[in-house]
Amino acid sequence: METINLQKKSVKVVLEKKNLVKVTARVGLVLDITGSMRNLYKNGTVQRVVERILAIAAQFDDDGVLDVWVYDNEFSRLKPVTERDIEGYVNRIILEDDLVHKFGRNEELPVMKDVLTKYLEEDSSPDPAYIVFINDGGCKKSIKSLIESSAKYPVFWQFVGIGNGNFDFLRTLDTLEGRVVDNANFLHIEDIDKIPDHQLYESLLNEFPSWLQEARQKGIIKASEQKPPSNAPSVQQEERKSGFWNKVFRR
Repeated sequence: METINLQKKSVKVVLEKKNLVKVTARVGLVLDITGSMRNLYKNGTVQRVVERILAIAAQFDDDGVLDVWVYDNEFSRLKPVTERDIEGYVNRIILEDDLVHKFGRNEELPVMKDVLTKYLEEDSSPDPAYIVFINDGGCKKSIKSLIESSAKYPVFWQFVGIGNGNFDFLRTLDTLEGRVVDNANFLHIEDIDKIPDHQLYESLLNEFPSWLQEARQKGIIKASEQKPPSNAPSVQQEERKSGFWNKVFRR
């Protein structure tokens, strides 16, 4: 798609400016699918959001795979999307699938736990995970302890508030205490269709470079050559033995 190619060029310019060209990262997208988001799914806005975030994944990872979740009071981990199957993705994989729960109330904690499960347990890697989390307001404060305790892992949460909902809690992310590093950022965009690509990518990647630097200094992100041999137990395997979620919530 020509649009995707233009978006990839915009991302590349931003990555060059922020000295991120050589960075490899896994990219995930979490989409609010509560009742208040219905029109944005129906009018194609969410499809365009997926396309724009896919351009980031295409630059950060040779595979160009974007992992996708949707959530309301339930959540679904969806089929990952690439440039090959991006056309009509939202309609095919989300709106036309009756098994995908949609247009209920919001509950962020379960989907965030599943994101950590995927990247820390099921698909562990020396590469960090960069998560774009779309929300249209009213995010539950119950995620506070997960954000704080997951700061010791190579996962960065980039929250994006769209529309004019209540983002009071998300605005406090930079001041949350009890974290090894600042692992989350919030960006408010009133009308995401109206923000130009270069401005969107500049804003989305604003705090990611500083997090990468600090996470490397603290040993949260390790060089790929430090990855243990295949016959050695991984950190994630050891954590599962001792109770993964007990560690996350420091119980």
